[in-house]
Amino acid sequence: MQTRLPSPQKPSPLQEILRQRRQQLAQQVSFPVVLWSGRQSSRNFPANPFPFRASSHFLYFAGLPIENAAIRLENGRLELFVDDPTPASILWHGETVRRDELAAQIGADAAYPFAQLKARLTDAATIPVQDAATRLQQSQLLDRMMAPASQLQERDRSLAEAIVQIRLIHDDGAIAELRKAAAVSVEAHGAGMAATLPGKTEAQIRAVMESVISSHNMTPAYGSIVTIQGEVLHNDRYHHRLNSGDLLLVDVGAEAESGWASDITRTLAVSGKFSPTQRDLYEVVLAAHDRCIEAVRPGVEYRSIHLLGAKVLAEGLVDLGILRGQPEDLVDRDAHSLFFPHGIGHLLGLDVHDMEDLGDLAGYALGRTRSDRFGLGYLRLDRTLQAGMAVTIEPGFYQVPAILNDPQRRETYRDLVNWERLSEFSDVRGIRIEDDVLVTEDGSEVLTADLPNGIEAIEQIVSGS
Repeated sequence: MQTRLPSPQKPSPLQEILRQRRQQLAQQVSFPVVLWSGRQSSRNFPANPFPFRASSHFLYFAGLPIENAAIRLENGRLELFVDDPTPASILWHGETVRRDELAAQIGADAAYPFAQLKARLTDAATIPVQDAATRLQQSQLLDRMMAPASQLQERDRSLAEAIVQIRLIHDDGAIAELRKAAAVSVEAHGAGMAATLPGKTEAQIRAVMESVISSHNMTPAYGSIVTIQGEVLHNDRYHHRLNSGDLLLVDVGAEAESGWASDITRTLAVSGKFSPTQRDLYEVVLAAHDRCIEAVRPGVEYRSIHLLGAKVLAEGLVDLGILRGQPEDLVDRDAHSLFFPHGIGHLLGLDVHDMEDLGDLAGYALGRTRSDRFGLGYLRLDRTLQAGMAVTIEPGFYQVPAILNDPQRRETYRDLVNWERLSEFSDVRGIRIEDDVLVTEDGSEVLTADLPNGIEAIEQIVSGS
C-alpha cells in the first residue's frame, strides 16, 4: 500500500538541497539505488541500545535520521520505505512522526511500508551499513552476500564511486551544517580551556566540553580525546589528575543534529603557562599548522601539504637541536616520522573521517595507493584539492615510547637524532593543533578560526586572565 502524499507545495530549503543531490546521482548512475539507514545496536542487552546514528550515505540523500528505513533512488525520484510507529513504540517513546509526514519533509515521491521494499530491489545497487543486523537484512533481501563497504564489486562499487564524487564537494546545505558544528565545537573548547586547572581530572574537562555540545542538542562526532598522555594518539581514558607542568591535549568535535561533523584539537598548559621547552615545541607545531593552511587552495595536492608540514617540523626540530641534517633529507628518510607518525589530516563531512567506511576509495584518487613508508603510509587523503572540499590540518609532535625506544629505529636514525638533547624536552609528551578548513575558489577558509591557537591567547584563557 502506497502512502498518499500531500499535494506538492513550494519546496523547503532542505527538500531543494536533497532534490539537487538526487539529480546529481541520477547523472552519475543509470541503475536503481537502495540505501538503508540502519538500526540501533545493543550495548549489553537488547533493551539497552547504543544511540541510533543513521548511515551517512542514507543521510546525505534522505536528510533525516530515520531508523529502520530505506530509500530507493532512480532517475532523480526518491521512494521512502519505513513502517509507521507501533503501539509498543508509542508506549515507550511517545508519539513519533508517521511515514507520510516523513516523506513530505524530505520531498519523497512515494512512501511505502518497509515490507514492500523487497519488490523494488531488482537490479538495485547499495552500500552496506555498519550494523550487523541491517547488513544481514540487506543480504537477505538482495539475495546476495554483502561485501564489506571497503571491498565493493561491480554495480555496488560503481555506486560508491559516484557517491564519492558527489560528497567530495560540499554544497551550500552541507557547508551551512559544517559551520554549525564548528561553532559549537569552538564554544566547547573555549569552555574546556576556561575549566582547565591543576587538581581537576581529564574526565571533568571532558564533561564540561561535552555538556556544551549537549546543550546545543548535538553529540560528540567521535570519542573525545582529553588527555595528559598526548603521545597516545587516540586516547580514550580520562582518569588522570591534571598537574601543574602537564600539557593537556584536547581533541573534541561536535556533530550537528543533521550528522555533519567538526574536529578540533588544542594543546593546553595546565598551569596556564607553557614551560620554555613546551613553548619551543608548540611553536614548531604551530608553524607547520599555519604553513599548511596557507598552502590549501584548489589544484594543490594534499600529499604535498603533508610533506610541507613534515618539512616545517623537521626545520624546527633541527633548529632546536633535536634532529641533525638538512630538513629535506630528513623528510626523505622519514626521520620526522619518529615524532609525527600520522598524516596531516583527512576529509571532513558527514563522517568526521568522511566516507572512510569505503576504505581508500574516497581518500585516494583513482590509481593512487598508500605508501609503504612509515608515517606517510598513514596519510588518509591523497587527492588534488578542489573548491568545496573540507579537510582538517593537524600536525603534531609526540614522544611515543614504542617508536623512540624501538632498537631498529634507534639504529636507523642514530646519527640523525640528538637523543641527549631530546631528553631535555621530557615535559612534552604530545602536542597537536587541528583546525577544519574549507577549500574555496581562491584559497581556503578556516571554519574553526574563532578558537585561538596562539600560545599567549591560550595562556590567557586557561589562566583566566
